[in-house]
Order: sequence, then structure tokens, then C-alpha cells
Amino acid sequence: MYTEEITTNNETLALAADPNAGQKLEFAEASRVIKPTLRRGSTGQSVKELQQLLFHWQYYFGLIDGIFSVYVESAVKQYQHRVFLPEDGIVGSLTWQALYSGAPIKPILMIGSSGDDVKIVQNVLKLNGYYFGVVDGFFGPMTKVAVIQFQTAKGLPADGIVGARTWHALSNLPH
Repeated sequence: MYTEEITTNNETLALAADPNAGQKLEFAEASRVIKPTLRRGSTGQSVKELQQLLFHWQYYFGLIDGIFSVYVESAVKQYQHRVFLPEDGIVGSLTWQALYSGAPIKPILMIGSSGDDVKIVQNVLKLNGYYFGVVDGFFGPMTKVAVIQFQTAKGLPADGIVGARTWHALSNLPH
């Protein structure tokens, strides 16, 4: 188990990599401090923390200077795309959570689920050759079979349920 701590302005982030989880790194927030909403023009320690997280996930390679520039905004949008969040460049609660976890913050989906999150799963699976049905936002038998095939290919438990590990694996596919 690899661990590293990043300290920023009275807050400590514990970075832990589980060798059993492959390349996935998980951030665990050591303190439950509520993070501010950040956007272009924001400055300060929270922006430095954001820049460090974006650098860690290999989306930002600029200065860690605490200035939310157009380059930071672009990196945020790219990261939001990866984790299936609205690509608005604004770092709110869900974006912070995704930055700490390195994975999408999405609901568990299974047979009978419906909505935009199911459409996301269907689209990503279709783009990557696992799903051949209609992208209709309904998690039916064809979607379940596609999820099982994807999970099998990625070495995940093949239960046909899209939980945190499957969401994370989906986020690493082109989409």
C-alpha cells in the first residue's frame, strides 16, 4: 500500500493507492471541511489544492499558484468530462468529490433503472463496442448483458450492476 500526504492550509489529504485496484488512486479527505465553489477568477489556497489534484490526475501541468485561470478552467472541464459531470468549469461539491476519489460520483444502476445516467452508460458502452441497442435511458436486459461483458473484460465482478468500480472503469474508456 502506497500512501502520501499533501498538506494545504490546515487541511491534510491522504493519498492512498491500493495495489489490488490497479492504477486507481483514491483520495480520502482527512478532514471534513466543506470546500468552496471555485470558478475562473478565484484565488487562494483552495485553488492551489485544486491545481494539485488536477496535476495528480494529469489534467493540469501549470504553476501551482492559487490562481484559477483559463488553463485551470480548461483542465477542470476535461476532468469533469472524464467523470461524467456537466462540463461547466465550476468546481462545486460533486467535482470536489470526484477529484478526491478519482472516479465518477454516480448512483448505482441496475435492471429497471432509467434516466440520463443510464444513457451515459449506454453511450459509453456503445462507443466502445459493448452495447448494440438503442440509447434510450432504460436499463433493460440488453444493457445488463453489455455491462456484464464490459465487467468481464475489465476483470470486475460481472453482476450487471453499475456501481462505483464499474463507473470508474467506464470513466477510463474513450467517451
